[in-house]
Amino acid sequence: MTRMDEDMTEDLKKMYRTVMDDHFPAEITISFGDQVLRYQKRSWRIKDEKTGETIEKGLRYGENPGQEAALYELVNGNLALGKCQFIDSGRGLVSAISEEDMIQSGKHPGKINLTDVDNALNIMKYLTADPAVVIVKHNNPCGVACASSLSEAYDKANMADRIAAFGGCALFNRSLDLATAEMVSRNYLEVVAAPDFEEGTIGILSKRANLRVIRISRMDRLSEYTNMRFVDFKNLIDGGIVVQQSPLNRIKTSEDFTVATAAHKDKTYRIERKPTENEYADMLFGWQVEQGVTSNSVIYVKDGVTVGIGTGEQDRVGVAEIGIFKSYTKYADAICFKEHGVPYKELELAVEKGRKDRELLGEIDRKTKEAKGGLIGSCMVSDAFFPFRDGVDVAIREGIRAIVQPGGSLRDFEVIEACNEADPQVTMVFTGQRAFKH
Repeated sequence: MTRMDEDMTEDLKKMYRTVMDDHFPAEITISFGDQVLRYQKRSWRIKDEKTGETIEKGLRYGENPGQEAALYELVNGNLALGKCQFIDSGRGLVSAISEEDMIQSGKHPGKINLTDVDNALNIMKYLTADPAVVIVKHNNPCGVACASSLSEAYDKANMADRIAAFGGCALFNRSLDLATAEMVSRNYLEVVAAPDFEEGTIGILSKRANLRVIRISRMDRLSEYTNMRFVDFKNLIDGGIVVQQSPLNRIKTSEDFTVATAAHKDKTYRIERKPTENEYADMLFGWQVEQGVTSNSVIYVKDGVTVGIGTGEQDRVGVAEIGIFKSYTKYADAICFKEHGVPYKELELAVEKGRKDRELLGEIDRKTKEAKGGLIGSCMVSDAFFPFRDGVDVAIREGIRAIVQPGGSLRDFEVIEACNEADPQVTMVFTGQRAFKH
């Protein structure tokens, strides 16, 4: 490595360590005609990394080092446009995190840390009935699970995609207990957020010096946010903005689904096999998780746990295949880690270098293939309709048993035919709404 390379590497490291100044005002107002919303910038006291003095500081930086950023909380104003009453002041979640809630700031949080918590809350607001964990990385879920205990939910969410969970944000919907804290401390996370933390848990979590430990004070009222809209701003590169209402998920219970039917050339096509109770439960869980996934997306869930999450693709069959590929790779890695204590890729490298028997990989691959990456009996969830039946055909070949999708395609009848022709038959429901998230 040359001296220039060393200097560049050190400069990059310094950028990530730097807590930037920001020149955004302490308060901003947004006017919608004669209605005014007032926002206040959020900051916390931190120790200056250069001087050691205590200073007041907002976000560390934006999406990347070198981008100034600020977090604002709505503190006054009640916006009503048409028949829509938007969320009013006094209901802050992430934007209302106080100094007391920032239990351990670790590295001072930046924009991505808090927007990951926000999208985890966006999913968690539907998952309040049972202990649940949402792990988010780069504003997309990588593992989501519900279980009878918080520790079990965390183990399942983490093992759903142990690789992506590395350096992620884990949100818990119950007070973090000692058993779960011990499990969390064995992994590397950037953020742990929960409604509270039981006695002794902070001492365990603080072993990770850079971990941000955050209390979300209004988690007990989180389900209320499922019926509230906020004003969603989309910024354009020319400085312009698009303003829209935030979406509302109309599917609250399994009764809100419609068993798929379609008409084509004077013929009505219907799904022949109705969903079982367990399939309805996974359909509901999957559609709720889908609300926080970047589109185009297709995800697979089974028994209240995500199996594979395909995100952000341009074509529907492509993202269905990506979700399948991820299911296989994550399943193989989970087996490898449980049986050999190392990631699959690490074992693969050891085999290539002759340090491990190739049969170890072969056995993992055989188990993964036999289980079809955990997809057998799973539920496929799509945020938009299938323009062709190829998207469901690739999943049916992997053993899925149920499909959730909005419906509304000209070729819905073909997709219904694909489900009815499958052996065993696949069931399918429509949501009657799309769940795009850009």
